[in-house]
Amino acid sequence: MLKRPSFFPLYFTNFWGVLNDNFLKTLACFTAVGWVDGAWHSTLVGTAAGALVLPYILFSPLAERFTFLYEKKKVVRLAKWAELPIMALAILGFVLHSVALVLTAIVLMGLQSSLYSPAKYGLVRDFGGLERLSSGMGGMEAVAFLGMLSGTVAASFLADADPLYTYIVMVGCAALGLLGSYTLRVPETKSETPHTVHPLRYLRDGWRLSRQYEGLPAVIGVLCVFWWMAASLQMALIVYGPQVLQLDSLHTGLMLTLCAIGITSGCLLAGRMGQRQELLSLTPLTGILLFVLFLLLFALPLRAAGFTLLMTAASVLAGFLKVPMDTEIQRVVKGPALNQILAWFNQVSFLFILLASATFTLLCLLSVRYVLLACAVVILLTAFIFPLFHRPAICNVVQRLLRLRYRMHLDYGGMLEDPAVKLILPNHTSVLDPLFVVGHLYPTGCSPLVDERYFETPVFRHILGLFDAVMVPDLRKHRQGMEQAAQLEDICVNALAEGHSMLFYPSGHITTDGRETIGPRRLAWQVCRRLPEGVRVYGVKVTGFWDSCSSRKGRRSTPPLVTTILKNCYKFLLPKRDIRMTVEDLTDQVRTWAGTLDKMDFNARLEEYYNA
Repeated sequence: MLKRPSFFPLYFTNFWGVLNDNFLKTLACFTAVGWVDGAWHSTLVGTAAGALVLPYILFSPLAERFTFLYEKKKVVRLAKWAELPIMALAILGFVLHSVALVLTAIVLMGLQSSLYSPAKYGLVRDFGGLERLSSGMGGMEAVAFLGMLSGTVAASFLADADPLYTYIVMVGCAALGLLGSYTLRVPETKSETPHTVHPLRYLRDGWRLSRQYEGLPAVIGVLCVFWWMAASLQMALIVYGPQVLQLDSLHTGLMLTLCAIGITSGCLLAGRMGQRQELLSLTPLTGILLFVLFLLLFALPLRAAGFTLLMTAASVLAGFLKVPMDTEIQRVVKGPALNQILAWFNQVSFLFILLASATFTLLCLLSVRYVLLACAVVILLTAFIFPLFHRPAICNVVQRLLRLRYRMHLDYGGMLEDPAVKLILPNHTSVLDPLFVVGHLYPTGCSPLVDERYFETPVFRHILGLFDAVMVPDLRKHRQGMEQAAQLEDICVNALAEGHSMLFYPSGHITTDGRETIGPRRLAWQVCRRLPEGVRVYGVKVTGFWDSCSSRKGRRSTPPLVTTILKNCYKFLLPKRDIRMTVEDLTDQVRTWAGTLDKMDFNARLEEYYNA
């Protein structure tokens, strides 16, 4: 890691470009509103924001093509050279008080930024490698938000100052960005295949490509909602400060400064923490906290100090929401495909930013306060829907929830590092141990066999689909259930032969007396008899759940899963229960047992292993 080049040149170049984008847009909002009638103020703010992002939607495919045709460093430098004449056009617009010229400059600035955005984010992995993705993306996002809000703040300070100062800032930022682009020196990963530059076809192709990576569409969805929220709030604060809080441009700028510090701190902190622990699982918690803060901002008649304090806290949390998603894109997308995914993400996210301009204008017809309520509702829904479409995230959420009630002792026996196809055979002591086992063993990519009744609920059926779960028929409901059960043997063997790991419980039911009893069941014996070459068999022993509310001790039937989960929710303050999971490679023993023993003796050996 010490041999890797510093991210500073990339951060430096990114900062001045983002700052100039937002300085120009915000200056137009603060200054150009004086050139039009008051009734058009909100419309002008929304139009200026839309003018900056519209090029991202139309020209992101072309930007990705540039990463194929040229070095990413060269794309950044050409874009920085183009920024200088664009600033000259903007200055002419301010001198002549021409809304048309200023909006044209904003559109061109958006075009320039969109054409090098995939290149600059594609350089993150070239600079830092896979081991520094989290800190690299955290730094890029921190710098981006610092630049975005610094530009907004600087524009608010200089809106009423001598115009000469604003012109110096615009040209100075362009010059510093150009200077920074010549400090980018690092070997690059080049794109291998050109793609269409037609915007609609590019949207379609990007969606198809994203679905090839596990959970990536859900990650992109959260980021798009985030950008909708960020754009809405940025526009809202510019209007909310003067109209509701009765602040002038200077004090509105101070409020935005604190928000800049908050979101930059959140991005940096999330980038650092992301190197040591999984942050995607904190998305629901982050969403709840943001919902509460936005609801308070909407409902309470806060003064400027209180409003700014809550908004700064929300900004810190926003960094925790965004950076893990950015890191996940860089982690799951390998090789040159990253350039296309980043360009497609630009296109989609800026569609949402453009949507924010429209929703902001509509909500302002009621009151600018309703922007805060809309953000509260949307972010809460997004935070809870996201894990339902992202298998690693939902597994990490389950792990964190279980740790509130249980003290985990895990021995994976080297299974997670084993690249072989796996047949995983756990014991079954409670209704919760499938969540525990699958939640911790999901990196193996195993498909579990699950009882039919869990497929009856739409939410459970969807979640089980994420894990490629195979339905086990309920023999009490189907006359042909025996035939379907017999087919499970072929399903498991064929899946293993095709390289897909499987997980099922040899006993097929929760123990009623604390001991694993397989009895005359035949699935484990039959599958192990036909075990494909190269498949490893792992036994999993889970202890600690027996005699809990999730077990069948003292009960005539299996406790309902949802009811059991709810019961455990209020027990997190009690002393934690010790749960142990031990994984052991049983491949040699199982092959010997299956080849020399009949069904009952084979099951007896497995029972001895589980009950030892």
